[in-house]
Amino acid sequence: MELSTMPVLRITVRDGAPVPEAGGPLDAAIRTALRDPRVGRGPVTLMVHGFKYAPGVAGHCPHDTIFSEAPRAAGADPRLVSWPRHLGAVRAEADRGLHVSVGWPARGSIWQAYRGAAGAGAALASLVAAFRAADPVRPVHAIGHSLGARVILDALARSERRSLDWAILLAPAEFSATARAALASPAGRSARVLAVTSRENDLFDLLLELFVPAPRRGDAVIGRGGLSAPNALTLQLDHRDTLAALGRAGHRVAPATRRICHWSPYLRAGAFTLYRALLEGRLSFDRLRTILPEDTDPRWARLRPRRASTAGSGWVPSPQN
Repeated sequence: MELSTMPVLRITVRDGAPVPEAGGPLDAAIRTALRDPRVGRGPVTLMVHGFKYAPGVAGHCPHDTIFSEAPRAAGADPRLVSWPRHLGAVRAEADRGLHVSVGWPARGSIWQAYRGAAGAGAALASLVAAFRAADPVRPVHAIGHSLGARVILDALARSERRSLDWAILLAPAEFSATARAALASPAGRSARVLAVTSRENDLFDLLLELFVPAPRRGDAVIGRGGLSAPNALTLQLDHRDTLAALGRAGHRVAPATRRICHWSPYLRAGAFTLYRALLEGRLSFDRLRTILPEDTDPRWARLRPRRASTAGSGWVPSPQN
């Protein structure tokens, strides 16, 4: 386990299997990590990165950047923020849970990374099963960004019922048909799934549709239409009415300030606090369902805000993305 003030277990996908970065058998590493007094009875939260990250690659290793306590080179790249820190791994109270840094090879071309995410999904499913075997009662959650969401959905499709409690998909780089198939699996039907979308991500969604063949002809990515199922919700993070409703319920998230941004679902102030409330059980799935409005902004609303009747608040042109 990482030597820090946070209980973080580093797992790397090697040859399609989850391997502890510190070495040794996976089962032993899990048992040791769960015995950490800081973990207590808290949940296990599996953190899964997206495109361009890969364990052991300087400047792109998730264990040393977004999944570490103090991301290296953070001053050079504002996107490198500590996920476990923002998800509550440093809070003083007991039962803070175990945060797991899941690293997989996501460099190379987008085609290579998209295909590789399926292999990482198989490894993630094995990792989830290992945690369930070690402690069948403890909640196990997963949160992933971009292609990390594809990894989580692939793991859901391969897993047994009640394997994951929460699956939070941030700007998911995946097609709707694949997501529906994952939700129809035993693990998918028993999990609570949240797709966090944003019109800031429309350009990235379009690029995925243009360059990666859809599993079904004419299929769109999740970001265009969202997810809809009894156990799945879509939260459009730059929708004015959604932010207002969340704020009235005590979950304030800053409005969007950019027209194009792929990382907004975890860089936006208040976003991680919202995810923590879900993962820690302070905000239930049913309560979130009642909070979220039914309508959303249409695609390209942030690039054509004057034509969108409910464009996200706080829009300010910015050259950054």
